[in-house]
Amino acid sequence: MLDQDVIARFPKLSAELYQRLLAHPGHLARVIIDTDTANEIDDQYALAWALLSPDRVRLEGVTAVPFSFAHHQDNLIRSVAILKRGGPENPAEEKFMGGLAGWAQRMVDTGSDPKETLFTLPKEGAELSYQEILRVFGKCGVDHEGKVYRGAPGYLESFDSPFDTPAARFIVESARRREDGPVYVLAMGALTNIASALLMAPDIIDNMVVVWTAGFPTYAPFSNEPSLNLVQDRLSSRLLFDCGVPQVYLPGYHVGAQLKISLPEMERFVKGQGAIGDYLHHLYTNNPLHEMFAITGAEAKTWVIWDMINVAWLLDPAYVSTFDTQAPSLDPGLYWRQDSMRHPMVEAYDLNRDAIFEDFYRCLSKAPL
Repeated sequence: MLDQDVIARFPKLSAELYQRLLAHPGHLARVIIDTDTANEIDDQYALAWALLSPDRVRLEGVTAVPFSFAHHQDNLIRSVAILKRGGPENPAEEKFMGGLAGWAQRMVDTGSDPKETLFTLPKEGAELSYQEILRVFGKCGVDHEGKVYRGAPGYLESFDSPFDTPAARFIVESARRREDGPVYVLAMGALTNIASALLMAPDIIDNMVVVWTAGFPTYAPFSNEPSLNLVQDRLSSRLLFDCGVPQVYLPGYHVGAQLKISLPEMERFVKGQGAIGDYLHHLYTNNPLHEMFAITGAEAKTWVIWDMINVAWLLDPAYVSTFDTQAPSLDPGLYWRQDSMRHPMVEAYDLNRDAIFEDFYRCLSKAPL
C-alpha cells in the first residue's frame, strides 16, 4: 500500500457513488482511450473497433502512452547466457529466468543476440503511439482534429512529479465536466497519463472510471512482473489500486489472453475490409514483435489481440463476465495483497471470444474503402 500522505490527497467516495459508477454504463458513455498504440498490433484493432462504432461509443479523445521493452534487456542477456551454458543450475536461477525463459530459449534457438536487439525507449514510444493513433483515425476515415493528445515521455518517478501533458490535462478537463456525466477511460497501456491526471487533480475520482487491462487475476498467486502494462510504470500501477478511483480491472492473463486470432481468420474477415482492414492485415502479417521475440513459423501461430477486451466490456456486458470485489494492493514484488476492507472494484473473469470477434468483423464490413 502507498504511504498515507499520498492516499490522503484523494477524497473518500461513498458506497452509493461506487455502486453507480461501477455499474455498466450502456451505450454512448463518454469515453477516452489511453493507448500505447505502436507497441504491438492489438491497440490498433481496439481503436478501430471503437472508431467504427459511433452509434455505441461516444469517443471524446485518444491519449498516447509511452512504451518500452528495454527494461527486459539486462535480464534477457543473463537468461540467454544461462541457457547457453546448459541451463539453470539452481532454483534461484530458475526463478530469475521466470517469464523470460521462453523468449531466451527462442533467441538461443535462432542464434539471436539480445545485446543487439533494438528496444524502443519510452519517449520514442510515446511519439510513435501518437503517430499511430493518427494513422488509425485516417484508415477508418475519421477526422482526428481535436481528438488526439500527446502523453507522457516517460514513467512516473515520484508522486510529487506528475507529467503535465496535453493528455493528462485532457483527462482532467473531461472528468471535471460533471454535468456531462462520468467519463470512462479505457486504459490499454502503462498508466502514466492517468496517474498524472489523478495526481494533478485528485478530485476527479468522483466522475471517472478507469477500465484497465493488465496482469493476472487478483486471485492469482503470481507476481505481475511479466505484465508490460503493469510493470513499466510501477508507481502508477500501485496508485490506481490505492487512490480509490473507481476501476474495472480486466486481467490480461487467462482472460484477455483468450482473444486470439489466426492468419486464416485475418484473410477471411479482415483483409479487404476497407483501408483499415487492409492495414490491420498488414500489421498482422508484418508483426514487429515476431523479430524481437525471435518467433518463427508465425503463419501457423495465433496472436492475442489483448486490448479488444476494453472495448468489448464497454459495448456489451455479455461479452465480458465480471464480478464485484475489493481493490487489492500491489506489494513491492508486484504480488497482489488482499484486504476485504478496501474500496470496491469490478473484475473480469471470462469473456465470449467468438461474440467479440463477430461484432468486430461486422463493424469492419462497414469500413470505408
